[in-house]
Amino acid sequence: MKLCPVVTMPTVIPEAFKSLSRSPGLQVWTIEKMEVVPVPPKAYGSFFEGDCYLILFICKTEKGTSQALHYWIGKESSQDEQGAAAMYITQLDDYLGGGPTQYRETQGHESPEFKSYFKTGILYKKGGVASGFKHVETNMYNIKRLLHVKGKKNITATEVDVSWNSFNSGDVFLLDLGKVIVQWNAPRSNKSERLKALLLAQDIRDRERGGRAQIGIIDGDQESEHPELMKIMTAVLGERRGELKDPVPDERADQLQKANIRLYHVSDATGSLMVQEVATRPLTQDLLKHEDCYILDQGGVTIFVWKGKEANKNEKRSGMNRALGFIKAKNYPATTNVVLLNDGAESAIFKQLFKKWNVKWQTQGLGKTHTVGKIAKVKQTKFDVTVLHARPDLAAQHRMVDDASGKVDVWRIEGNEPVPVDPKTYGQFYGGDCYLVLYTYMKNNKPAYIIYMWQGLHASRDEITASAYQAVSLDDRYNGEAVQVRITMGKEPRHFLAIFKGKLIVYEGGTGREGMKEEPPVRLFQVRGTDEVNTKATEVPARASSLNSNDIFVLKTEQTTYLWCGKGCSGDEREMAKSVANNLSKREKQTVLEAQEPADFWAALGGRGRYASDSRFQEEECDYDPRLFECSNQTGRFIMSEIYDFTQEDLDEDDVMLLDTWEELFLWIGRSANEYEKKQAEMMALEYLQTHPADRDLDTSIITVKQGCEPLTFTGWFNAWDSHKWSAGNGSPYDHMRYKLGDVSGITQISVDLNDMNLNKKGHSPATSSAFSHPSAPASSPFAAQTPGGARAAPATSSGPTVVNGKEYFPPELLMNKTPDELPRGVDPEKKEQHLSDADFVEVFEMTREQFHEAPIWRQTILKKQKNLF
Repeated sequence: MKLCPVVTMPTVIPEAFKSLSRSPGLQVWTIEKMEVVPVPPKAYGSFFEGDCYLILFICKTEKGTSQALHYWIGKESSQDEQGAAAMYITQLDDYLGGGPTQYRETQGHESPEFKSYFKTGILYKKGGVASGFKHVETNMYNIKRLLHVKGKKNITATEVDVSWNSFNSGDVFLLDLGKVIVQWNAPRSNKSERLKALLLAQDIRDRERGGRAQIGIIDGDQESEHPELMKIMTAVLGERRGELKDPVPDERADQLQKANIRLYHVSDATGSLMVQEVATRPLTQDLLKHEDCYILDQGGVTIFVWKGKEANKNEKRSGMNRALGFIKAKNYPATTNVVLLNDGAESAIFKQLFKKWNVKWQTQGLGKTHTVGKIAKVKQTKFDVTVLHARPDLAAQHRMVDDASGKVDVWRIEGNEPVPVDPKTYGQFYGGDCYLVLYTYMKNNKPAYIIYMWQGLHASRDEITASAYQAVSLDDRYNGEAVQVRITMGKEPRHFLAIFKGKLIVYEGGTGREGMKEEPPVRLFQVRGTDEVNTKATEVPARASSLNSNDIFVLKTEQTTYLWCGKGCSGDEREMAKSVANNLSKREKQTVLEAQEPADFWAALGGRGRYASDSRFQEEECDYDPRLFECSNQTGRFIMSEIYDFTQEDLDEDDVMLLDTWEELFLWIGRSANEYEKKQAEMMALEYLQTHPADRDLDTSIITVKQGCEPLTFTGWFNAWDSHKWSAGNGSPYDHMRYKLGDVSGITQISVDLNDMNLNKKGHSPATSSAFSHPSAPASSPFAAQTPGGARAAPATSSGPTVVNGKEYFPPELLMNKTPDELPRGVDPEKKEQHLSDADFVEVFEMTREQFHEAPIWRQTILKKQKNLF
């Protein structure tokens, strides 16, 4: 693909733009004979490879609406069409007031934002408008095409040659024959890929065939179970010869590549375009001047163009051309993504590339914690804990799974083993130790568990490793249902503070072990918090420079305990500090106001000294959108794929996912995730922090969550979370979707002339077998059918039931083809098969009970239908 040429812009606004809607939603146009033509909504998500498209997406935000403009370039589109698309996207941007963020998309390399608009996937069609193809031709059945489906979250489907040579062992393929769509699942494809392909097949059926096509599914490693569908496949593709080839891996940039960022200043003040490197990682916001334009190069993966609000109009309008020139000069692929951003309307992805990013009324960078001696003070906000379960979004924002009224157990790691801590000292943590804290609370009327691993800054490497190992052992005692939270000393989350009810004290060093405690003659503690939920005391160096006018400090000496109150502290903070001081010392406390200190106070600190004493300012809520990533490290390269506009549906049982809320990282472990990625999950989270362009804090809390055991602090980041989605017995979404297709034996009612392949004429031959038939057990198979009690169940006689261990077994003729009224007394109409003897069960189903129950629910249902036991 070549870079598109520069095209001179016309002054007349196309009629298609004048009728566009400014309401939230998606709008698509294509370039037809160099003119802009609207695409019908029914065709959204389908793209001809020979065409170019314009896409406008408007969505609601807390501040109104945001607009995103994309122009998409098909790999077979002409240079003229590409140039026209670039021209019209700039014109549309002007028509919308210059506010939208612009994206340049190329086929097969679309941005996560673009892919998120098309939930059932993107379909690449051969040809284009110039070839006479039309977007919407509903109820057309004269079709024969093969679609290669790739991806797990946001899939793409590409038309490929209708041949076995197009197949491979790892992807899903759809053979679309008009009235029949056959989904072929490669042996190495997973349930997520199969589910997405099935959703696409249903979308084609409903949108393009008016719901009149039938869908059949073949599992590539069980083709013998689908003889009728394989007849159709063979009729179209011929006999398959040789082994399936391996799938081609996706070309995805790893985290190290994405972390290589460089900022360039772009100017034409001298009459010629000048691009000068300004800075490399880490970047700060103050590098961006409002009167200029900049290019930010993220490792050649994405090129961002930032347009300052005071830059001249020509510089703003030439942003895309400059980006394309930059790509060419750097010898980057022509498929490199380009994003144009406006000053003040930056995306979360762009802002995260900077170490510090302030928005209006915000004084500090995202997620940066306060450090001793600084004036910045996190605003303490009160909230009603009783609304947490009704408002999981609040639970997530406040990092509170409940009201902290659950049961607390604490162990200290000693000799690599957990030793119970005296409950009287709960809340006291020493920097030379590691601790395990088990928190038990009720969730949906069932016990739920959180295991906190608190790791002191001065603990040994062996103790830190042992704390992680013992956390897993403790988790195993609760069937692996606990949420595991790694806490580095000084980075305690809000809920951890809350469970100790205002008594959390963090000692700089030393140990809490019996007989080994050391008590220095002078200790200084900084106290922060306004209530039992958010209060913590942290030991700081006992010198004047540690003081801060915004806080309260407890100075503990051998003679006196001082309560020093800075000018900026509140009444609530004073009350909580008094409570903490009582836990630190039983001596009588002397309250000291700032600037009224006695001489002994300064003597204990080694003399007067300078400390932070400016007036207070507050840190506002950070303007940060959480981000969800699919993690992979199987190839030895750390790959993360972002899921934009994510929902619960994006969490698949085969995956390890990372949810970044900036203050915390959640690792979500799917039930069927591979063991290697499970073991490497925390290492992947640490590598994510290490390679993050914004130089993230490596001590950020990492919370491990297992599928089905998610706390409110996780689920609250998802809209409309379904807590029963993964309940036992519900099966996977793919199994449910497949089950809803029903018995697809009706496909064989379509007359398939295997010579003429006249696949789309309805015939009159009855169904002879199901497309989901099962392998027959050999007639001579010596099945040793046993009842649960161990007694052999003989075939029931035709004259009546056989009773074994108190259970009645009936002959098949009394159960098959019978209405509920016709069944023997005591037989559940929905579980007729349970009343077949073991021998009769094998004879009827051609498999044992165990084999039957190992099959998915949808397959069991089809089997019962086939045997007239449904």
